[in-house]
Amino acid sequence: MIERSDVISFFNRCAPNWDAEMIRNEPVIRTILDNAGIRAGIDVLDVACGTGVLFPDYLARDVHSVTGVDIAPEMARRAAEKFPDARVTVLCGDIETVPLPQPFDCCMVYNAFPHFPDPARLIAHLATLLKTGGRLSIAHGMSRAMLDRHHAGSASTVSISLMSETDLAACMAPYFDVDVVISNDRMYQVCGTKK
Repeated sequence: MIERSDVISFFNRCAPNWDAEMIRNEPVIRTILDNAGIRAGIDVLDVACGTGVLFPDYLARDVHSVTGVDIAPEMARRAAEKFPDARVTVLCGDIETVPLPQPFDCCMVYNAFPHFPDPARLIAHLATLLKTGGRLSIAHGMSRAMLDRHHAGSASTVSISLMSETDLAACMAPYFDVDVVISNDRMYQVCGTKK
């Protein structure tokens, strides 16, 4: 079982080098953002936002606001420091308990889903944070196999195996009309619109 304190410690340790070690695949990120419905005028919730790796992408698409939430204080601190923009709010806390300012048009869980020990509970909670018609996107900028290999090392105590895209779609189905189910050698993404 993943321990919350272990996740916080692990990501606090990773925070100083996080951006330097980040590998971005721009076409994959564009596809993920397109599928998630990231567009002008919307309010975005970025769950486990880390250092804010997708914040520039949201802002470039002229979103109304970005609220990033991360459980690791060092990650949240760095994200807030990097983006002193009135449209950006960064909160440090557990997404399942942190108070949020309003319901959102889009919730993005990018490169973070395996670090949540109870995926079904997380999805049920995220559904409550979205407006009717809002979109949930769970995505990774690499294949499932590559991600599982990546997490097999030092992250093995703070992650679980990434469920298949069909299992994730089934988990989301009670709350969302799932319309994107992708798992290939470049990326993984499941998206749906809140019922």
